[in-house]
Amino acid sequence: MTGSKDWQRYINPLVLGIPSSGIRRFFDLASEMKNVISLGVGEPDFVTPWHIREACMYSLERGYTMYTSNNGLLELREEIARDLGDTYRVTYNPLNEILVTVGVSEGVDLALRTLLQPGDEVLIPAPSYVSYAPCVTLAGASPVYLKTSVENGFQVTAEMVDKAVTPKTKAMILCYPNNPTGATIDRHNLLEICELARSHDLIIISDEIYDKLTYVGEHTCVASLPGMRDRTILLNGFSKSYAMTGWRVGYAAGNSDFIAVMKKIHQYTALCAPITAQIAAVEALRNGRQGMKNMVEQYGRRRRLILQGFKEAGLPCFEPRGAFYAFPDISVTGLSSEEFAQQLLQEEKVAVVPGNAFGEQGEGYIRCAYAASVEDITEALRRMNSFVKRRVSRGKIITAPFGKAEQKKEGYCQVL
Repeated sequence: MTGSKDWQRYINPLVLGIPSSGIRRFFDLASEMKNVISLGVGEPDFVTPWHIREACMYSLERGYTMYTSNNGLLELREEIARDLGDTYRVTYNPLNEILVTVGVSEGVDLALRTLLQPGDEVLIPAPSYVSYAPCVTLAGASPVYLKTSVENGFQVTAEMVDKAVTPKTKAMILCYPNNPTGATIDRHNLLEICELARSHDLIIISDEIYDKLTYVGEHTCVASLPGMRDRTILLNGFSKSYAMTGWRVGYAAGNSDFIAVMKKIHQYTALCAPITAQIAAVEALRNGRQGMKNMVEQYGRRRRLILQGFKEAGLPCFEPRGAFYAFPDISVTGLSSEEFAQQLLQEEKVAVVPGNAFGEQGEGYIRCAYAASVEDITEALRRMNSFVKRRVSRGKIITAPFGKAEQKKEGYCQVL
């Protein structure tokens, strides 16, 4: 028994002040209910391809159950370097410029703790993935939000960056294709932002975990742009493109000074990613391209399906150009993001993530992952349509497919 003693006074107030993940909260609620369709957690519904699983199992049969070096298997780092060179024409030395991490999440934490000191500021696009701001705070620095909107395609612009930079600004986080909006960023936009990064002496932490999941246009790797290789900490991994979420393998690529310090933190906290998962990642890079391409094609079909469903339900939705998330505007219902997500789960047993889990700029939206099966997406849309109709006056929702104002906002999907 703990009695009446105030144990919380022993806890770091920085940690107490950080909210729990809104994504996991709704996932946990959904897991306690029966017959729930989850469009909440960003996890592929595909099983990791057999040849990748087989490589893991064969490694176990051969007795590969030991630690690897802190940097990760050299064989894997060589494959990562080759892939980055072939895909983006950016060159890294696998010996000292690539670090294998326990997923991209660890990579984000390592990069921020390597760069930041108390008093520093980090620019973060909003809405943004839930871990960025808390990790900045835990590193003793302050997040500064760059508020994007549907009107500009949820893209950060050089103008936003220029207005937000102060003498305290140390770094900027970019995540395109974006979680939660599905937005991508235009190359000319990136070039202007990178010019500002150089002029203001900023480091860019570029989370490119969804780079292979791009449906419109081509992905631009930040590190491949002029003058940005050594100024960028490039983060990527295997969870999304190769359906390897539970394997927890990611990587960081950057100049040797940054990677050396990231490794130092990594060796005291995680030591190394699991060896069997690293061996599986080698197989994914060597022979997984066709399987990845097939998955991306199926995500593309599901993307069109979910956009059509939101249109029929009268929920305006920005057309996602990458990742596997849709970010519909639910303000026509008069509900907040939290109210919509909670009531939808209770009444229709469909789990989505409230937009405000990704920051204030996400209020009025929900995030729906279309990484679920076609059958689940179809049924979830049917239930959601019924839910919305109950909350909108008769006729309005059917005759105004672009929402309460009956106007087509720039960036919203019109024709599929």
